Amino acid sequence: MPLAVAACGFTPVYGPGGTGSALHNRILVQAPDSTDSYVLVRELEQRLGRGAAPDYRLDYSLTTTDQGQAITVTNFITRYSLVGKVTYSLVLLSDGKVINSGTTENFTGYSATGSTVDTLAAERDAHERLMVILADQITAHLVSTTDLSE
Repeated sequence: MPLAVAACGFTPVYGPGGTGSALHNRILVQAPDSTDSYVLVRELEQRLGRGAAPDYRLDYSLTTTDQGQAITVTNFITRYSLVGKVTYSLVLLSDGKVINSGTTENFTGYSATGSTVDTLAAERDAHERLMVILADQITAHLVSTTDLSE
């Protein structure tokens, strides 16, 4: 089995010469400007490292929206979906060329049936979980599709 994998040209992304290892600590992520973007950047830097001497810049545009999902007959929303969408570009700093880009979208949910404090805590938790999911998706896309041979 290992020989079959080697014969197909498979290279582990975090192995020697893999894209994940080649990108680690070489990306400067765009500075956050909101609580959500702060969490997104924190999670991206945990996965990709902090670019102390970066060769690349990761630009992104983040949007989130709340959507009522469970509505009572008295028009009271008891459950929300939080939908997040990130459009991003990996830019080579030396010449400004975009070497990878994409869009990712996902959602989390939270309940609004408890007290105001419970609902606010659930909403904050949903925002944090969503940013973790989006950071995972961005990282997976970058390490699996970025061509650094150019």
